[in-house]
Amino acid sequence: MTGNLGSTALKRHRRKADPMMTYDRLPQPLRSWLAGAALPWCPKSCKRIWEKARSNGLSVDDAIAALTEAERKTLSRDTHCILVN
Repeated sequence: MTGNLGSTALKRHRRKADPMMTYDRLPQPLRSWLAGAALPWCPKSCKRIWEKARSNGLSVDDAIAALTEAERKTLSRDTHCILVN
C-alpha cells in the first residue's frame, strides 16, 4: 500500500516528532519550497539542509537552490520510472 506517498523505491522512515509542528516552525521561504517539492520531504531533513546552507553564508535563494539540488539527487536515485502525460 502506497498511501499518499505515491510509488517509489526510496526508503520510508518513521518519525519521532510531529512533522506538522516541525513544518510550522520552518522559515517561510523553506515552507514555500516544501509546498512545491516533488518528494514528500521530512521537515527536519529540509531544515538541516537549510541551516547548513545559511550557516555557510548562502543567501535565501542559494539555500533554496541547495534544496532543489538535494531533491534532484534524491530523484536520480529513485529506480521507479514516472511517466508524464
